[in-house]
Amino acid sequence: MTTTLDYRPSDPAVLADPFPLYRRMQDEDPAHWSPRLKGWVLTRYEDVKRVCLDTGVWSSDRLRPFFASLPGAEAARMAELMRILTLWMVFRDPPEHTRLRRLASRVFNVRSIHALRPNVEALTAWLLDRIGAREAFDFIGDFAGPLPALVIMDMLGVPRAELERVKRLSDEMALFIGSAREAAGKYDRAEAATHEMAAFFRALIAARRAEPRADLLSALAHLDDDGDRLSDDELVATCVLLLFAGHETTTHHLANGLAALLRFPAELERLRADPGLAAAAVEELLRYDGPIGAQVRIVQRETELHGRALRPGDRVFLLLNAANRDPRAYDDPDRLDLGRNGPPHLTFGFGAHICLGFPLARLEGQVALPAVLARWHQIEPVGPPPQWLDSLVLRGMTAMPLRARA
Repeated sequence: MTTTLDYRPSDPAVLADPFPLYRRMQDEDPAHWSPRLKGWVLTRYEDVKRVCLDTGVWSSDRLRPFFASLPGAEAARMAELMRILTLWMVFRDPPEHTRLRRLASRVFNVRSIHALRPNVEALTAWLLDRIGAREAFDFIGDFAGPLPALVIMDMLGVPRAELERVKRLSDEMALFIGSAREAAGKYDRAEAATHEMAAFFRALIAARRAEPRADLLSALAHLDDDGDRLSDDELVATCVLLLFAGHETTTHHLANGLAALLRFPAELERLRADPGLAAAAVEELLRYDGPIGAQVRIVQRETELHGRALRPGDRVFLLLNAANRDPRAYDDPDRLDLGRNGPPHLTFGFGAHICLGFPLARLEGQVALPAVLARWHQIEPVGPPPQWLDSLVLRGMTAMPLRARA
């Protein structure tokens, strides 16, 4: 163990480029105890994959113990946050996770997602046309932000006019789910946002029960799997999860992906010349600098890893982007190679908790990024270096100013 290794996830230099430090952690301290996070940090590919696969030793149910540890008055301030987030399948273990995922998968699955391709293509073209002849614009604010939000809103049946509200509420919820610990007032802001979003969905669900439409929300509201149905709270929680997770991460996938292509112009030209590479390109872009920085598990049974004793109740941070650049898994991992062969990346997790919406993120990347490259033949970042989100869970920029010409 190297005592001088100090993982500071909120350090601006680490946020901008965490990969050199990740390499040190992989080489020098692969089971790193972080006093700042009060938990273990894992960075090697095989370690992260192993934890994702073993739900017996490692638990995803990390929010209920956190809420249970709060004083009564503090817990009361976060009642709706507790009610909704603890019902997210990503924070549950089998058998609850198995049941919630099975029910959601009845309507949110590869088949229903692939049927969205014409809508993704139409929204992509519409947003690009809305940018029009402007040479300077914010790729995130004008394109990568609204596209996945509009796609998942259309799928759920949320009116497009609610885009600004949905983005505002999601940003406030993200303060709790993945932000820096010191974010001002994050609990109160996330509670208020969750309360408003839950009320919004309760009203929409009531409307769909009274008058179903051809959308995912109606399908979820009327779902009956041999007598098993989502409770009202489970239904609201599932809708909030699909909307939040369905656009926040994909926004950063598109922006991080384009930024990576701009750093490797030969690979950018390779994709531009052959849009048929889109599927392979998206997988490599997700590996190279994915939108999800970390997942968290709780140790359930004492175990040993790299000579360290991990005890029940300990928190474990799985650094997915570190694992995706582990030289033990990939040759020359810091190079972007759209034709790369290697093990599957861990950006969406692995095993039982692999992201339910990963086919949608893949689809949006495969449609949007080639369309952007076809629209503009000169693309360059402008302004100062980007500001990266101060977040362990989400890996992305707050804005991405570009200058582009056809």
